[in-house]
Amino acid sequence: MRSSNPVFSRRGFSRDNGYAGFNAQQQAGGPAAGTNPYATNPYATNPYATNPYAQPDVQQGVPLQAPARAGAMTIDDVVSRTAITLGTVFVTATLAWFLLPVDPANIGKSYGIGVGAALVAFVLAMVQSFKRKASPALILGYAAFEGVFLGVISSAVSTYVTAGAVPQAVLGTMAVFAGVLIAYKMRWIRVTRRFYGFVMAAAVGFVLLMAVNLLFSLFGGGDGLGFRSGGLGILFGIIGIVLGACFLALDFKQVEDGITYGAPREESWLAAFGLTMTLVWIYMEFLRLVQIFSGDD
Repeated sequence: MRSSNPVFSRRGFSRDNGYAGFNAQQQAGGPAAGTNPYATNPYATNPYATNPYAQPDVQQGVPLQAPARAGAMTIDDVVSRTAITLGTVFVTATLAWFLLPVDPANIGKSYGIGVGAALVAFVLAMVQSFKRKASPALILGYAAFEGVFLGVISSAVSTYVTAGAVPQAVLGTMAVFAGVLIAYKMRWIRVTRRFYGFVMAAAVGFVLLMAVNLLFSLFGGGDGLGFRSGGLGILFGIIGIVLGACFLALDFKQVEDGITYGAPREESWLAAFGLTMTLVWIYMEFLRLVQIFSGDD
């Protein structure tokens, strides 16, 4: 199964890399009882082949798990790389906030730099998505330029809409992340093929509607078809946040399986990249909702 996150969809934790093994046996959250992951996992060394004293607990039906190996990705690797990537976003966003003021005298210049940074971040994200290996330089470059864009946009909303918009959006994003993580760990959310298909279909429809709305707004002025303002804006903002939460669940599943099946340590950069993109998505949706509720569509 592939994630809806474009980073994970292109490469990373997928069957193509030989260690995630997303197939029908894993849709319930892991390999089916009685199957041997070492038969299809080139990164795992089967301890039962060389150690006659190590035997699987067949009586209790415990499925085999790939043992830890040197150079394999761990949860600590994912956490540290994600912290570095998000930290880069935060630092550059803070610098952009103070160095690119959105006052009447500088707003045009600041907006221009912010939009340019967003385009560069998009290009870097696409390049990384099509690379065969994770590139920390590209990922941190994406984070830096994305931070500049977020800093300018956040400063504008805070200045011209409401001063509390940014803290509210940050708290909302953190709450969604924590909530999805708890729900995933408690298995209240089960990432199955049906779940994946539903999220992908909803995401495609959402993106297409937003693209049409953007085209109408560019050529017709205003908010186009009205999908990002008023009552419809609130509805689509909530849908966007829910989709972001679903992306997080898919990403958690990908990371969990990558660790279980011995993904190389450098793949933790892809995990950080994908999680950062999802969190940026959720933050932007929250920021838009705060803007609508504040009466500035």
